[in-house]
Amino acid sequence: MRKFFVLLCFLLLAGAGGTFFLLKKAYVVPGPLRQDTAVLVHHGDHARIINTLQHEGVIPQGGLYARLTSFFIFLTKKDGQLHAAELLFPAHASIKQTLSVLRHGRPIMHKLTIPEGLSAAQIQALINNASFLSGHIARPGEGSVLPQTYLYLRNTSRDELLKRTQEAMTHAVEKIWEDREADEKIPDKNALITLASLIEKETSVPSERSKVAGVFLNRLHKGMKLQTDPAVIFALTNGLEPLDRPLTHTDLQIESPYNTYLHKGLPPGPVCSPGFSSLYAAAHPAKSSDLYFMATGEGGHNFTNDLKEHNKNVENYYRNKRK
Repeated sequence: MRKFFVLLCFLLLAGAGGTFFLLKKAYVVPGPLRQDTAVLVHHGDHARIINTLQHEGVIPQGGLYARLTSFFIFLTKKDGQLHAAELLFPAHASIKQTLSVLRHGRPIMHKLTIPEGLSAAQIQALINNASFLSGHIARPGEGSVLPQTYLYLRNTSRDELLKRTQEAMTHAVEKIWEDREADEKIPDKNALITLASLIEKETSVPSERSKVAGVFLNRLHKGMKLQTDPAVIFALTNGLEPLDRPLTHTDLQIESPYNTYLHKGLPPGPVCSPGFSSLYAAAHPAKSSDLYFMATGEGGHNFTNDLKEHNKNVENYYRNKRK
């Protein structure tokens, strides 16, 4: 900073012979910025841009520095227009570096990760609470958002971001649907997403997803009730918040089309937003005779086609849980 000020003083006092040399030095001398800093540069004339840069500490305060910067903008105008965006300026950026960022720097991209298995209400809250977005969104359709990480510019509207997440889901489902193993129990894309949502909530083990899909399809073909807890939980909570207790016998009697302990077939719609892997598993279920699966208590499940063996797995699970 002091060196910069000294150079400028010499510039004003120097004769024509030294002016070019001093201007060149002033153009590349380090600036006052102490660390890499993101600055939102708004649309406007050069004076507004320079004022923003001074306010954020990229260039020194004062009219002299403002005029010098304006001079260099004019002198290098052939290098391109200055852009309005959120840009990252490096620590101690010189005027040369600052103008390069303004002309050629890439806008800062923010990111939002939507995890697999969130309900529409949870996704609504996640997007509405995300930083650097504008506006608010209503609750999207259940299962309409593809869980993944999305990049966006500052001040992107939340409606625009939501639209991208839904377009991503539509694209993923169409791609998977075209390559699916056709099954009469999965007659349309809504049924595919619904099955995938149950798979997503039942297991987080990648290698088990197709096995869970196979169990559900086997039960559907045999006319058995799915008896899947995530659907009952959705009936109780409407996806507004996680159920913070185990299901009770009374819960399993709740009258709802999502109660798969009372009603055969798939529930009428998804219970969450499934990820790509669960969607793929729903379209490519494992070939087996398994009709049951039970948590091991260690992150996975035991699969079987025998009810007695399944009941034994249930007993072992609760016995180990009590220890």
